[in-house]
Amino acid sequence: MPLDLQALYPKLIHLMLDTVFVVDRDNQIAFVSDACETLLGYRADEMIGTPITGYMHPDDLAATRASIVRVMNGQPHVDFRNRYVRKDGAIVHILWAAFWSEEVGARIGVARDVTALWQAEQELRFLAHHDPLTQLTNRSLFNDRLDAALHAAHRHQSTLALLFLDINDFKQINDIHGHAAGDRVLCTVARRLQACVRETDTVARMGGDEFTVLLTDIQSPDAVAHKVAQILAVMAEPLGAEFGAIDMPSCSIGVACYPADGQDADTLLSHADGEMYRVKRHRSATGIT
Repeated sequence: MPLDLQALYPKLIHLMLDTVFVVDRDNQIAFVSDACETLLGYRADEMIGTPITGYMHPDDLAATRASIVRVMNGQPHVDFRNRYVRKDGAIVHILWAAFWSEEVGARIGVARDVTALWQAEQELRFLAHHDPLTQLTNRSLFNDRLDAALHAAHRHQSTLALLFLDINDFKQINDIHGHAAGDRVLCTVARRLQACVRETDTVARMGGDEFTVLLTDIQSPDAVAHKVAQILAVMAEPLGAEFGAIDMPSCSIGVACYPADGQDADTLLSHADGEMYRVKRHRSATGIT
């Protein structure tokens, strides 16, 4: 007995994990498969007869309308991404494959939920430019921002300051209290540094116990000195009770200003690093703790 495939097709469509949409010339939803309830939280009968654009994220409407025009002009679009707003208000990221059917007189699209993929992509992008422990900007992104800031400072005849910070005697914390405790101290240093600067400034972990701070559009040398004094004061605050017997270590800060101490990134970094070690030597020679 031959199979009645015509009768089987609707059941197959509703078994698909991806959602099938059929949308007419006026953007009204003519058909949606059962998977839509998992995707957007709406039952099929709630969506049929309503405009599909009403479910799209407002920020993606322009790009989506351009894709719709492309599809209706006979060019299938099989790799389009946009966002929809679920019935519960959550945002879902969707990958579409769509084409226009002259026979049906409608746009047919298959929608796949790629929210988890999008989140993984965002995390990978973040990790590519940030330190995984402290969540601060990493060396690579910091160098990019320093180069961009130098170009802007040159163009606008403005100044910037680069601070190079090293935690004094940090190795002792790792040796005595363990690396987990040392990591917690590094995270505390990171949070305190971020709290000292503006959103337009950049704090980075360069590696180990070394950090850099990029201060843009500095008004005067006194402003830099004030910022260094603020950072030193904040870093001198004791650790919380959760750190037990661990004392907050002091830090040494070297400063380089553009254009006085150099006009390129390498020169400024070298100058700030040298100044930081000069401060360390002075600390050791005078017995400052």
